[in-house]
Amino acid sequence: MRFMMLYKPGREDTAPPTPEHMAEMDRYIEKQSKAGVLITTDGLQHSSKGARVRLSDGKLTVIDGPFAEAKEVIGGYAIVQVKSKEEAIENAKDFLTFVGGGECEVRQMHDAGDFAPQ
Repeated sequence: MRFMMLYKPGREDTAPPTPEHMAEMDRYIEKQSKAGVLITTDGLQHSSKGARVRLSDGKLTVIDGPFAEAKEVIGGYAIVQVKSKEEAIENAKDFLTFVGGGECEVRQMHDAGDFAPQ
């Protein structure tokens, strides 16, 4: 089963990560990749560089960042391959412990077979 994990740090840092922190993150990512769990991952830039595009009642609107609510900020994502939702949750707990806090939203992804004719 594939799961997308959305990391919400609860705040948005303005300073880039230190080289030491990036080296630690690289080691963590390598460990998860070698274990066959991690498919892909990446961090996201500050929301001030982003926008939200919304269609509601036939009207398109664009809202430029930054986004005010810290709970809405997504700091990064990972796609993992695991055997169960419980295993995905354990991976999220491990990651949050590694980074020292925040929130991870764990969502199962569709596979091609989910939409096959029955």
